[in-house]
Amino acid sequence: MRVLFAGSPGIAVPSLEAVAALGETEGFDLAGLLTNPDSPRGRSARPEPTECAAALRRLSASTPVLAPEKLDAAARGEVAALSPDLLISFAYGKIFGPKFLALFPLGGINVHPSLLPRYRGPTPIPAAIISRERETGITIQKLAPEMDSGDILAQEAVPLDGRETTASLGDTMARKAAELLPAVLAGIAAGTIEPRPQDHSAATYCSLIAKEDGVIAWNRSAAEIEARIRAFTPWPLSWTMHGETELFVLKAEALGDPGDAGLPPGQVLGKDRNKGILIQTGDGILAASELQYRARKALGWKAFLNGTRDFIGTRLG
Repeated sequence: MRVLFAGSPGIAVPSLEAVAALGETEGFDLAGLLTNPDSPRGRSARPEPTECAAALRRLSASTPVLAPEKLDAAARGEVAALSPDLLISFAYGKIFGPKFLALFPLGGINVHPSLLPRYRGPTPIPAAIISRERETGITIQKLAPEMDSGDILAQEAVPLDGRETTASLGDTMARKAAELLPAVLAGIAAGTIEPRPQDHSAATYCSLIAKEDGVIAWNRSAAEIEARIRAFTPWPLSWTMHGETELFVLKAEALGDPGDAGLPPGQVLGKDRNKGILIQTGDGILAASELQYRARKALGWKAFLNGTRDFIGTRLG
């Protein structure tokens, strides 16, 4: 079975490596990688390949890498030349049309980091954190015309303890997907896997995250703000204004203390020697333990206060 893997960011790399490791002895051949074009990164803004493309180059110098701007007729011609049987997609970033999917005799499958039908869409990991779910998971599904609506081929739940960030949970999802995928491919090859339709009436959706979503609305509850701080790590991060300067709150904890309802949200109340800087929210107190001014280094709360006189008593936002 010749497989074309479509993926771009780091979360898909372990799955790409797992497919490449199967090899011809298991009856699989990685025909190529479909990924996004090189894009500017870092201060130099020099174009660099996607994390999947870089990973494949480390694994194999001969496996083709396709990085078209669009999945147009030219791109379809490049894919057809590889004679793939099956498409595997994980965080590729583009929609596959019917003409493209028709290139694969065995169709396509998609790896999605949620327990579908929950959190269909592009940002299921931060969505689960923001909603303070007790569990999420990995789903491998058949590609379908409607986004993330295909029949489920395999699914595994992942419990959440309320301390995950998008970065840490993404690492967990990447590992779980790579563990789950080989068995699914073996089942497809053997014809033994039984697809399970999704309950479309239970579907929920998530949308793209913008930089502006990171602005802290202090009138939210402390628990909501803390969850959003974790969800927006590593991007776009959560930030507020201290005077005329952008201030990132990198780590925080929602305390059980309701605070003073008479004080405005965003008021810096004081400090707790174990928890950090205490900030009034719309409901409860948030203890910030790591902060960073734009263009400066991140600091623990004690070092931050040592370098920022008269911070306590000010109002953020």
